[in-house]
Amino acid sequence: MDHDMPKMGGMSPPSPQIHMNNNNQHMMGMGLTHMTFFWSKNAEILFSGWPGTRTGMYVLALIFLFVLSLLVEWLSNCNYFKGNKANGIVQTFVHGVRIGLAYLLMLAVMSFNVGVFIVVVAGHTLGYYLFGSRTSGNIACQA
Repeated sequence: MDHDMPKMGGMSPPSPQIHMNNNNQHMMGMGLTHMTFFWSKNAEILFSGWPGTRTGMYVLALIFLFVLSLLVEWLSNCNYFKGNKANGIVQTFVHGVRIGLAYLLMLAVMSFNVGVFIVVVAGHTLGYYLFGSRTSGNIACQA
């Protein structure tokens, strides 16, 4: 008894149309995806069309990401939510928020924009200094 499946005559799943331009960027439809680090205010960070092409919006986006990375470090190192002061449900919720924000920062860095990379690393570094290192004495985490 032969149980061979009939062969699909040359049929294969459709593949997306990817075109390469002269700046080593992949173009799919209308979007533009950088595959190497680049320095430009014309970037898309997290959302389509944000921050756009205006310098002010790009600076605002960098400030937002810097503050977000400070917040992640504060949530990571602050003892305010640990120990006897908070129950397990609150600790779990804070952990989920921290992880969600950390993933948003990771996705922002994956835009390959050098400015974004610098401000996220600087925010995490300053946040660790303020909230995690013994040098600063965790002054902002005292409850």
